[in-house]
Amino acid sequence: MASAVGSGLSRAEAFSLLRSLLRTAAKFSDYNIREYVRRRTIDGFRENRGLTDPSAIASAFSEGRSQLEIAKRQAVVYSIYAPQVKNIMELNAS
Repeated sequence: MASAVGSGLSRAEAFSLLRSLLRTAAKFSDYNIREYVRRRTIDGFRENRGLTDPSAIASAFSEGRSQLEIAKRQAVVYSIYAPQVKNIMELNAS
């Protein structure tokens, strides 16, 4: 999203969306889900890094916003119904 400035979307807004998605990913208690959301976020931003068309940039930003809302809802739901057993990756990190 380096060329986001030309489309009316500031670079700061793109980085804010990235940080919000990564913060939301950190809220998942399960290691697998947390890492999936984190990896998916980073991959999505890397895929869209080279966009130059203003409409494509706006579309990608809009898609990112909708994914953020979905991830926030899922984090809440998952915190309510999360399994009590820890993952092997979480046991080794302790």
